[in-house]
Amino acid sequence: MSIDSERDVAGLLRIGRIVGEAIQAMRDTLEPGITTAELDAVGARYMSDRGARSAPQLAYKFPGATCISVNDEVAHGIPGARVIQAGDVVNIDVSAELDGYFADSGYTVLMPPIKPENQRLVDCAQRALASAIEAAHSGNRLNAIGRAVQTQAERCHFNVIRELSGHGVGRNIHEKPSVPNYFTNRAKDHLTEGLVITLEPFLTPGNGHIFTADDGWTIKTRDGSTFAQFEHTIIVTNGKPILVTAV
Repeated sequence: MSIDSERDVAGLLRIGRIVGEAIQAMRDTLEPGITTAELDAVGARYMSDRGARSAPQLAYKFPGATCISVNDEVAHGIPGARVIQAGDVVNIDVSAELDGYFADSGYTVLMPPIKPENQRLVDCAQRALASAIEAAHSGNRLNAIGRAVQTQAERCHFNVIRELSGHGVGRNIHEKPSVPNYFTNRAKDHLTEGLVITLEPFLTPGNGHIFTADDGWTIKTRDGSTFAQFEHTIIVTNGKPILVTAV
């Protein structure tokens, strides 16, 4: 969507804060021994108590309130009986709707003991998101975001998972435009003030190829490698974007 009024900004910031705080509540609860279903229940309760609805359930009938992906699971992990183990790489992705506005955010958490290579991966993914945010101002092209992410990944000797990208958001959970995490001439449209998009780099030490598991939802790396993803919903401005899901 593109912002039409201050009401739009206020509505996005309300749902964005709920999404960000739901992730924080889940991060505070996350520890070895908890199941992904128990972790999902924390996020579901937080959103429900504030009148928000799970976007993946609302839009796609996803079998969980949030997406929880572990180790080689890149996205859309279904909450269930899986027990979080020491050393796991856990991604929490929360998207929700309130009063017709949608926001989307994600965060990767490392369970101790933390492998140095996993810490490097997470640190690089966070820098990639920061670079994407810096590039996301009006007048720049969409592919400036992808260039920023790709540059950070290559500096760290990681690969971008190219089949997964950011996207428009606001009135629905997934809208145009697609926001690639690598440079491509196909993404040459200019960013405009008021555009609402997600920025979400997906980085891996592996080859970056993915597939959908037999459950029809969970996306995994083909080579079994880990990954890291960080995500914010933003509103594009003439300068630094508004971070809708920041808390």
